[in-house]
Amino acid sequence: MATFVLVHGAFHGGWCYARVARRLRDAGHDVYTPTLTGLGEREHLAHQAINLSTHIEDVAALLRYEDLEDVILCGHSYGGMVITGVAAAEGRRIKTLIYLDAILPSDGKSLFDMVGPEITLRTMATAGADGRVPCPPMAFFNVNPADADWVESKCNPHPIACFVEALRLGGDEDKVRHRTYICADSYAFEQPAQLWRELDGQRGWKVARLPGGHDLMIDAPEELSALLLEEVGR
Repeated sequence: MATFVLVHGAFHGGWCYARVARRLRDAGHDVYTPTLTGLGEREHLAHQAINLSTHIEDVAALLRYEDLEDVILCGHSYGGMVITGVAAAEGRRIKTLIYLDAILPSDGKSLFDMVGPEITLRTMATAGADGRVPCPPMAFFNVNPADADWVESKCNPHPIACFVEALRLGGDEDKVRHRTYICADSYAFEQPAQLWRELDGQRGWKVARLPGGHDLMIDAPEELSALLLEEVGR
């Protein structure tokens, strides 16, 4: 039996992994789908001080308080920033890091640093007085038409401080034994596909590509679950 912790991306919540979590549990594994502070069912906790460190601690605390070991830790989109920070703090508890169409951050860089000035300026221009950024339209994520309205109804504004704070690595991330990058083949943002190409063939990395938009856990839950289950025996 393996332990999966699935971390959502910006604007989403743990709800987005329901289809994948059900398949993994049916296969006999433990699955955690935490919702980061200020999002999903925890939107009532939103405030301007929520930042990347808050979300890293959300997940790191889960690992500590649940006494989790040999974790397969998956982060979607912005969740790539979060799981990298968790690995820096709790790498000894993590077996595998899986970046799901995700940001792969460098030490000392923020999400805004990673996505570049055009997206940064466009995003900052939409920030409200409450320090949150509204969710983009579903067309941005290329969510399949059957699920687009449902996903839109669940998404929340995201605290902009999460995108501004730089990630600081501490060395514990080097204790993680395996890394995987999964790319969506129908997402207009170029960075995930570029990372997929760069990591293909690199020592220590496994790469895969799935059909679907950015929200692969919604567009391709069966295919994604199969890939995650491959990590159990790695």
